[in-house]
Amino acid sequence: MFIKRNRVILSSVLIAASLVFVALMLLPVVGAFQQGNRTANNAANPAASPADQQKALEDQARGYELVLQREPDNQTALRGLLEVRIQQGNVQGAIAPLERLAKLNPDQTEYHVLLAQAKQQVGDTEGAAGVYRDILSRQPGDMNALQGLVGLMISQKRPEAAVALLQDTLKIADEQNKAKPGSINLTSVQLLLGQVYAEEERFNEAIAIYDEAIKTAGEDFRPLLGKAIVLRAAGRQDEAKPLFEQAASLAPAQYRDQISQLASGAQSPSDPANPVPEEPKTDAPSASPSGSQESSSPSRVTGTPSN
Repeated sequence: MFIKRNRVILSSVLIAASLVFVALMLLPVVGAFQQGNRTANNAANPAASPADQQKALEDQARGYELVLQREPDNQTALRGLLEVRIQQGNVQGAIAPLERLAKLNPDQTEYHVLLAQAKQQVGDTEGAAGVYRDILSRQPGDMNALQGLVGLMISQKRPEAAVALLQDTLKIADEQNKAKPGSINLTSVQLLLGQVYAEEERFNEAIAIYDEAIKTAGEDFRPLLGKAIVLRAAGRQDEAKPLFEQAASLAPAQYRDQISQLASGAQSPSDPANPVPEEPKTDAPSASPSGSQESSSPSRVTGTPSN
């Protein structure tokens, strides 16, 4: 229960701390879409009625669609239409511009991850899995895609498939990293596998994978924290306490409050502002389709890559 209660904090601290995202946050998609809608509309015209705000957004969408009829590959219009659909909370309507943007930007996986999340949210889990697997066929160490596909599998009650995916990734890590150094972050994949084991209460396997990560992770605090969390969940508080302390001493300042919260056994807050670390800022519109129900899946991708 401790592991599942604190899934948001666990995922953000154990996994997100290591990644260089355009930005990836853990928030439920519907809430994020609705929040984006309220924030954007109120900022644009706080005195307008909801009906007027929606009409203004639909007018903007029609304008972008007219441009796209003449110039279907106009990325400014595609991004504009995507932003409007997000502000409307219209996940289905966001899929078409996302598909086009993903096709036009094959190397910018943020669009592909966002597309997979949108497909998952509207119930197209097969399509979502296909997008994630396409990313991983080209970039097997892409942590956004790995987290997304693992989260999808967990939401489908397929933990063994998630374990197999991550174990296969670990098996090819040395070869991939020799060919392209840094292409698979071994520690991050181990941490994600440990989290899957922990959520399934396979504590011995989780501890074993965290021990492997500790041996090679140097000053990285996350394997220590992961092991401490699992020991605590297994009722081995005396063993967990020094690991929490060691993890806190190594962690960047922005994670120390979260580590203290985990060490104390507090439940993760329900405040929508939630305590996940701030993502890197971008000058692009935000989006957040995600399909994870009770999964460890990411996520909110905020930020749209520039041309």
